[in-house]
Amino acid sequence: MKPTGNPSLLSRRHFGRQLLLSGASLGLLPAILRAQQAPGFIQGNRPVIQGGAMTGDIIGSTGVFWSRSDRPSTMLLELSTTPKFEQSRRIRGPVALEDTDFTAKLTYGALPPGQTIFYRLGFEDLANPNVISEPVTGSFKTPPTGKRDITFAWSGDTAGQGYGIDASRGGMRTYEAARKLQPDFFIHSGDTIYADNPVEAEMKLDDGSIWKNVVTEAKSKVAESIADFRGNHFYNLLDENVRRFNSEVPIYFQWDDHEVLNNWYPGKLMTADQRYTEKSASVLAARARRAFFDCLPIRPNPIERIYRNIPYGPSLELFFLDMRTYRGPNSANRQTELDDESAFLGRQQLEELKRALVASKATWKIICSDMPISLQCRDGKDAFEAVANGDGPALGRELEIAELLRFMKEKGIRNTVWITTDVHHCSSIYHDPNKATFQEFDPFWEFISGPLHAGTFGPPASDNTFGPETRFLGIPKVMKGNRPPSDGYQFFGTMKIDGKTEELTVTHWDVNGKNLWSVTLPPKLG
Repeated sequence: MKPTGNPSLLSRRHFGRQLLLSGASLGLLPAILRAQQAPGFIQGNRPVIQGGAMTGDIIGSTGVFWSRSDRPSTMLLELSTTPKFEQSRRIRGPVALEDTDFTAKLTYGALPPGQTIFYRLGFEDLANPNVISEPVTGSFKTPPTGKRDITFAWSGDTAGQGYGIDASRGGMRTYEAARKLQPDFFIHSGDTIYADNPVEAEMKLDDGSIWKNVVTEAKSKVAESIADFRGNHFYNLLDENVRRFNSEVPIYFQWDDHEVLNNWYPGKLMTADQRYTEKSASVLAARARRAFFDCLPIRPNPIERIYRNIPYGPSLELFFLDMRTYRGPNSANRQTELDDESAFLGRQQLEELKRALVASKATWKIICSDMPISLQCRDGKDAFEAVANGDGPALGRELEIAELLRFMKEKGIRNTVWITTDVHHCSSIYHDPNKATFQEFDPFWEFISGPLHAGTFGPPASDNTFGPETRFLGIPKVMKGNRPPSDGYQFFGTMKIDGKTEELTVTHWDVNGKNLWSVTLPPKLG
């Protein structure tokens, strides 16, 4: 027999009853009140939350909560389906200690589906349980079990090319433009930090104005230690737009190069870069990966793997790629066979992606790539950084993409769309096998949108291997590189799935929240 009545109310009642079943529950606000009334309570000596709170990697009933204290303390979390917290669940979370810079991350697995969840998060002083921080509040949406409208946003590239937080210019304003659209979630497509781009207190722009950065010790030099990398993540949280966005929108993160250093690959050595005392990119990447997992609400796993697939109801599944960890060295990229030198995703990641695509029952399958597949991204004069290597047949890293596209065609995997950032502009690219040198694939779209807050550049040349045709370009075809955020060329994209028709509408937006271009794609069903 199917349950009757309002499903939301049923979910809320069930959620409220969970409080009675939890032996580890803790009343957060009552605890704060008790602390305030306790003898010896000192208002100025309470733990202080640093950088607000974030949620992410929400899969079904499970989500990840993140925050940071200023001292050894225990995370306290209260959850409810109502903003007044009439019924709630209270959870005592992990302890924040010095070895993670007082960050704490809680994975919680009893969230009701298809709901807006409200939370209050605080920290209890480990040395004195009578001292509790002021709580921070937030909200997020959980995935639906049935079809409904879904809207998500994506972009990347935060605090790059020397453009940090200039409060006099409104800070990182693209985050606020995206927040106002109230997406169900956000995908940060990489370059979450620029660990290799220090910021100076002032930069003179070519219009004669001065860009004035907030400066911290961690952002005053290139990152080498784990603490340096964490400090780059913490820097972004100094911006009120970022904190407000994080409190209202769950985020799914992936990385690209600047989480470590520009154009890195395993085994790279920075012998000529005098800024670095540690010359091994692999050593830096290991430290950066640890900071990435410490500082973001990405789901913990024993090997700190970044690639993963995340289902989001019956209409959508996300497939996150890692194009850094398993690649071969940047080269002329003209190998004729797949081997360690031409690897990009690597065999294990490629095979797991194939299996996940075949197993997916979702109508739309969004491949979240940290680099474009159709644009020529160079690493110096004679080497390539991404997939494309110039017109012609599939060679080098293109061989993996060709294998994947052929596989999807052979298996009848429909409704795949690629999204990325990386190249600091926005564009919409249609891939047509009839215009390609490699033709064993079904037509598909690749959408590029960014940066969130970084320099903007003109588009790289395309590559005809997979038949790209640019249908929209959000910047002038020719422009002077490294344009500041104050020029207005900062972008993000959204995708909206109609709950009834399952049509997918893709839109590019600018920093002012202006709709620049849109296309609606009908699903191929059956």
